[in-house]
Amino acid sequence: MLPILNFVSALLTFYIFVIFARVILSWLVAFDVANRRNALVAGLEDIAERLTEPAMRPIRRILPNMGGLDLSPLILLLLVYMAQEYLAIFARSLI
Repeated sequence: MLPILNFVSALLTFYIFVIFARVILSWLVAFDVANRRNALVAGLEDIAERLTEPAMRPIRRILPNMGGLDLSPLILLLLVYMAQEYLAIFARSLI
């Protein structure tokens, strides 16, 4: 059971990195440091969006409109961190 929990924890850690990558990439595009016409930037943005958008969309529906500020990545990060902590507590209870 512990190897499965370790694998799920590793997946959650990878997902945290993907969320951070999407946020940083969106800032780079917004501040005109990176260009969406670049194939690498477009590919990375597409992958990050495909992985994070299904989780962020329901959060965006719940949050009120904050103008140009999107807080859904922050809420998603908190939820993933909470899931990791509960997973660690569950793993410790099995030992």
